[in-house]
Amino acid sequence: MFNIERWQEIFEAISKNRLRTFLTGISVASGIFILVILLGAGKGLQNGIEKQFENDAKGIIEVWSNTTTKEYKGMNPGREIQLRNSDYDLPVKKFNEEIDKKSPVRNTWGGIVSYGKESGNYQFRGISPDYLSLENATIINGRFINSNDMINNEKVVAIGLKVKQDLFKDKDPIGKEILVNNINFKVVGVFTDPSGEREESRVYMPMTTNQRAFGAGDKISGMQFVLNKKANYDEALAQSKRFTEGVKTLLKSKNIIAPDDENAIGVYNSVEEAKQFYDLNLYIRLFFWWVGICTIIAGVVGVSNIMLIIVKERTKEIGIRKALGASPFSIISMILHESIFITTIAGFTGLLASLLLLEFVGPMVQSEYFRNPEVDFSVALTTLVLLVFAGAMAGFFPAYRAAKIKPIVALRDE
Repeated sequence: MFNIERWQEIFEAISKNRLRTFLTGISVASGIFILVILLGAGKGLQNGIEKQFENDAKGIIEVWSNTTTKEYKGMNPGREIQLRNSDYDLPVKKFNEEIDKKSPVRNTWGGIVSYGKESGNYQFRGISPDYLSLENATIINGRFINSNDMINNEKVVAIGLKVKQDLFKDKDPIGKEILVNNINFKVVGVFTDPSGEREESRVYMPMTTNQRAFGAGDKISGMQFVLNKKANYDEALAQSKRFTEGVKTLLKSKNIIAPDDENAIGVYNSVEEAKQFYDLNLYIRLFFWWVGICTIIAGVVGVSNIMLIIVKERTKEIGIRKALGASPFSIISMILHESIFITTIAGFTGLLASLLLLEFVGPMVQSEYFRNPEVDFSVALTTLVLLVFAGAMAGFFPAYRAAKIKPIVALRDE
């Protein structure tokens, strides 16, 4: 425990080296300040990435077709592969127990959608009822496409909020008739999508109705799946890889595609994409830790240097103390107290300043891949404790050197 005399000695020692102590304190404070800010920035990046993946259902897998690039079984390269309902049925039957959500998709780009005198150019899609969950969209008025719509080929649509605002303004669109490429459809729902305006500029309709009304037969543009949740990320990644490879094998076999033709069947696996993003985020955060720790080390080295200077300037005082019977432990304790005092005050100042900055300025910094930078207080406090410990270590070596000084040598020092 510190007593009053000990505190007075510390303040006197520090006051003799005001400038050096001040600069060392600034170095230590800036070190922990930079570290905490960088950790907060790393957390902000992680939050932003997680938010982006919330925009689509977790673990979504998309499958579509392209052109072949290799000759196979007499079939020339450059053949356009057209997916059909039967292609969608294959993985659904084979992997039914692993699939949580599923939907075929048929896209039409640049469809003319109109209501009264208002019209616009929007994408419309044939989908199944699960598609609402696949896109992580939310119905805000009415309902989404359901199974009865699919079975009965109902001419109904769910429109995005942007389409509603463009065509209906402030009117309620539910139950109203719109024209989609000059074919009448009844609006049964309005949805929002966290991904933004592009997704809200779409019109969804039953797949069966889409194929019949627009003469598509059994053609589809692609298919989307979400697999059953696994206990951890590694299991989910392994499952998604097995599934995507299985789907590609089935579709290649059915459509006479070379097994090693990687272009003919396209697959997007968000579980694999998530790993890449999280790995990148991990590397960024590790880099931030490295920069912050290096800055703190620089501050600790400064503390060690100032302790060496203090020991040098107080050599005669130390010799007198030892001549009067001071133990080596008391000499070491005297120097360590000063070292810990500097690092604690400077470290706490830097920590408080960084937390206040994150608290008040952090919420104002919002972008697509950066949200709510923050630092867990326990992590910040642990960092401060480690800094104080490092400060103690920085002061130990000068203190040990002081304790080894012989009184007669110290008293001769000029």
